[in-house]
Amino acid sequence: MAETTIYVCTTCRLPDDMSEPRAGAKLLAALENSLKKTNDSIRLEGVECLSVCKRPCTVAFSAPGKWTYVYGDFSNETAPETILAGAALYSAAEDGLIPWKMRPDALKKGVIARLPPSLTSPSRSEK
Repeated sequence: MAETTIYVCTTCRLPDDMSEPRAGAKLLAALENSLKKTNDSIRLEGVECLSVCKRPCTVAFSAPGKWTYVYGDFSNETAPETILAGAALYSAAEDGLIPWKMRPDALKKGVIARLPPSLTSPSRSEK
């Protein structure tokens, strides 16, 4: 099974909240803390921006050969368990497609985008 990466937007800022660290960075820290308690093959990676500023906090699930999902509207205080549960479902799905009925409500409501797996193709110089 390929390792799942959760990308966490560390620049996400909640409306009218100018405090530092930002809500996205706090979410990453909370996820790191929660992940220490599990044995999942999940990797966390903070990223500068996922360009979903109107729906903070934002994360993406990705793995080689699987669809990538982008989700938003997470609370940095209450979301880590939901995000990790969703990532476990994503990891278990052969193609990354989590059946709608199995998704936690936050993933049903917070879905922003679904991107197809990247296809390996010859570079333009090889054609």
